[in-house]
Amino acid sequence: MSDPSTANTPDENVPAGESGAGGGAIDETLIIAQDADGTIEVIDIIAEQPAAASAPAPASSSAPAAALAETPLYGVGPLTVRELVLGCVWLVAFFFSFFPITPGPFASLWSSGLLWILTIGVPTVAVFLLLLRRFSPQGIPRVGSLGVDQFASVAFSVSAVVWIQMAWDAVSFTAASGIVVRTWVMWLELVLMLAGVVLTVLAPFIPVFRDDFRGRPEQVAHPNARPVRPVEPRPAVVHHPHATPVPHAYAAPVDSGYAPEAYATGAYTPLPDSGTPVTEPIHAHEAFWALAPVERDVVDEYGTPIFRIGPTAWALVVEDRGAVFVVRHEDGRVGYLHDVSDVVRG
Repeated sequence: MSDPSTANTPDENVPAGESGAGGGAIDETLIIAQDADGTIEVIDIIAEQPAAASAPAPASSSAPAAALAETPLYGVGPLTVRELVLGCVWLVAFFFSFFPITPGPFASLWSSGLLWILTIGVPTVAVFLLLLRRFSPQGIPRVGSLGVDQFASVAFSVSAVVWIQMAWDAVSFTAASGIVVRTWVMWLELVLMLAGVVLTVLAPFIPVFRDDFRGRPEQVAHPNARPVRPVEPRPAVVHHPHATPVPHAYAAPVDSGYAPEAYATGAYTPLPDSGTPVTEPIHAHEAFWALAPVERDVVDEYGTPIFRIGPTAWALVVEDRGAVFVVRHEDGRVGYLHDVSDVVRG
């Protein structure tokens, strides 16, 4: 038998069910051998799977926003349709606010105390900011932590609620007494403010106006509009078991068996820089000098630090309670030293 040779079969001879992933065909390599009498024998078939067609890269999540940002937003002049309609609604409401809202003597909205502030004043400021944003983009970007559109939504919503309250009171009074206390101006203003609510609060959900809010560039939120920080419980105040209230006798000079003249005789003179501790046993109520190796707090009976002692000056201990020293400051204050480790007695 001669050496085997190989031959590639064309793709069309491969059954349809053996097509590769992505629709690519499978290439087959035939290993054949030829005998001495010329007979050709197929020894093996090797199927070669072509590389799968690379799947298209998934679209980025920001692709729709980028596409919307590139889509032109058409309007009327420098204003969008929503802004133009909202401006017209405000203009009509502002014009009729000078008409009387009560029958009888002339009394417009502007002559009824402070009623004009929420009913027409705040919506006027909101519309002014909307126009200023278009004609001066670097003007007032927000009111407090609210964007201009958010402020406009709040302004028209508050105004509509005030007009609804006025209408409710007028209808209730008229039903009870039969006297009409409001004119048609109130109802017209109520309808116009409700239209303003639709053009501000509900506009992102209306197909005609929602393009005004889509595709806007992202900005960092105002600090007051960001998510709040988590609140953690305040750590409990741990009172030292020895920090118990002491009798008032300790607040006064303690009669510990020593006289002021003892200081003059040098009976309690601290050791100079030797630092050698006294090994004689000292009575618990006998005063002595102490030198702390580091700065330590002396606290009152409630655990509040009142002064500190340290290695730079000797402190007068008027009572030794074992784990607690009663320390007297040079100005007369008395406190408790709870950390008495490595304290040098003098």
